[in-house]
Amino acid sequence: MALPVNFLVNMLLPLFMATALFHHGWANYDQTRELDYTGVVQEIAYENPHGILKLEHEGKTWTVVLAPTSRMRDRGLAADMIKPDDTVRVVGYPHKEEENEMRAERIFVGDKKFELR
Repeated sequence: MALPVNFLVNMLLPLFMATALFHHGWANYDQTRELDYTGVVQEIAYENPHGILKLEHEGKTWTVVLAPTSRMRDRGLAADMIKPDDTVRVVGYPHKEEENEMRAERIFVGDKKFELR
């Protein structure tokens, strides 16, 4: 019985470790500085591991990291609700090192608010 368990651990552990290395952490965002921007969506990618949208705000294009698609769907934010040229409001935190990148805590689409945490 120990052989199959050891085999699985030895085979799967490197896979989990590699996945962890590629996933960015939320610690890279400055939670002491809240941003609240309304702008025009330039692009949107509703895909895993996180949705991403490009938001034009006051002459700058911001990369906005959204929640995983499963969380967005669970909270009522469907893939077809945001399209290029739509105006949305995002509230979140700036990246500590990447200029013009933020992690969205919430997004307002039309008159609806979606919590992404």
